[in-house]
Amino acid sequence: MAQGSNLPEKNGKALFPLYTVTFIGTLGFGIILTFLVFLVTEYGGNALIYGLLASTYPAFQLIGAPILGRWSDIYGRKKILLLSQIGTLIAWIIFLVALFLPVTELIEVDSDILGVFVITLPLLAIFFARALDGLTGGNVSVANAYLADLTSEEDRNRNYGRMSVASNLGYVFGPALAGVLGATVYGEVLPVSAALVISIIGTAIIILFLPEAPACTPEEYPNPESTRKTLGQEHKECYKVKNEKKLNLRDVFKIEYIPFMLMLYFLIFLGFNIYYTAFPVFAVDALKWSPAALGIYFSVISAMMAFVQGPVLERLARRYRESILIVTGGFILGIQFILLIPGNIFLIYLAAAFFALGNGIMWPSILSVLSKFAGATYQGSVQGFAMSSSSFASIIGLLAGGLLYTQIESLSFLIAAVIIFIAVILSFRLIKIEKQKK
Repeated sequence: MAQGSNLPEKNGKALFPLYTVTFIGTLGFGIILTFLVFLVTEYGGNALIYGLLASTYPAFQLIGAPILGRWSDIYGRKKILLLSQIGTLIAWIIFLVALFLPVTELIEVDSDILGVFVITLPLLAIFFARALDGLTGGNVSVANAYLADLTSEEDRNRNYGRMSVASNLGYVFGPALAGVLGATVYGEVLPVSAALVISIIGTAIIILFLPEAPACTPEEYPNPESTRKTLGQEHKECYKVKNEKKLNLRDVFKIEYIPFMLMLYFLIFLGFNIYYTAFPVFAVDALKWSPAALGIYFSVISAMMAFVQGPVLERLARRYRESILIVTGGFILGIQFILLIPGNIFLIYLAAAFFALGNGIMWPSILSVLSKFAGATYQGSVQGFAMSSSSFASIIGLLAGGLLYTQIESLSFLIAAVIIFIAVILSFRLIKIEKQKK
């Protein structure tokens, strides 16, 4: 076998640093998530600029993720995860420098459609930082492939759930930490500095504690009709594309069910990112929330989601098929978007509970199903293209969220709900597929 000979499928010691790196990555992002919308406003931007800035990361991730995913198949997961982490580290340095630049006006816009905003020098530097972070931002797809390398199929859903717990814990503590540090006289400087230090710690953990999965040299492209190879039952073998060509999108689409999963990825991220742009602006504009209030809300969601993706998902995964969890979770998630529309504080926090429950049982199940369809052969490449699909949806969703909010305000959440419900309807196909594979 070309890989996995010295990496047992159930390796808690190997997974623990992977969970830690995931936690540290989201902790840094959770810190900035709390005050980014306020920072954009302070430097002259509006809802559209906030959406544009938020979409910069996935736009460049769309370019970098497939490349990094492919490289992780060839050169090893650890090297590429380290490359990604170093890119994030440099990006935070640029972000910190941006806070000390003079607020020089570069472009001023006054439009009925786009609104009124100013592009300033610090905003431009922050855009550059987010672009660099996105370009090297294949860490999620590489981490997902890494986990698949180390985990047997029967344990994969549970372990993806645990990695999601680690991710959500970062969103629990990140906004809370940002609220404490941002309340000082140093403003945003301390939270960004904290994110920089956290990135340094993440880099050190990868270097010192994360084991390397041996590089995979594929030998033959998997036959789409071979469900044994497609579903990863020959879990540790590697195959090579004929004529040694790189695995491109056309090759990925030859793997059974992968195009369908990429479409689901796209729809889910499209709905999510309309919400991710519209809600912070809605919280500031309509609800008059402070950075601390917004941070508390995100922390509450993440804390509940960590609970759902831990003991709750573990119990549900033993009783129900992944396809059932995907459909049920997606339906609950769609309802939460509708609860946000009236702007009632009780309904908004009820929506937080629906978000945690729906996303908490749906998303790890989506990741598990995708990894099974990809198999061990091109795990990194498929995860990279899945990340590209989500990045493309994020670009559209984040930009659309900004534009929609400037035009229809809270009704933007209704658009997000409709998109999620479409994904739920399509997901019924997974129930049929799972029954066929029994």
